[in-house]
Amino acid sequence: MTAGLQTIIYPVKDLDRAKAVFGALLGVEPYADQPYYVGYKAAGQDVGLDPNGHAKGMTGPVPYWHVTDLRQRLAALVEAGAELLQDAQDVGGGRLIASVKDADGNLVGLLQDASA
Repeated sequence: MTAGLQTIIYPVKDLDRAKAVFGALLGVEPYADQPYYVGYKAAGQDVGLDPNGHAKGMTGPVPYWHVTDLRQRLAALVEAGAELLQDAQDVGGGRLIASVKDADGNLVGLLQDASA
């Protein structure tokens, strides 16, 4: 049961400005460009911009660990003392996400692809 860090989501207030900055940083065009989410893939890393992130309680970038059994891993984190922020949610195409806060207040995201 391994987890890999492959996705980082940034909460942004001005999506157009953020797209300009991250486009310049990553040197690629977004693979997803919607009013609710912009996603880039560069060097094996998935970088997302979430204009609703601040409203969801994101105070900074959130690393999303890719896991094969999100619900099991989420339960283990909560049992270990993490605080549940967002329970498992299907964000489309069978992709599940969830997030917790560790004992120091750091945000930790979990992501399970439909193929997992």
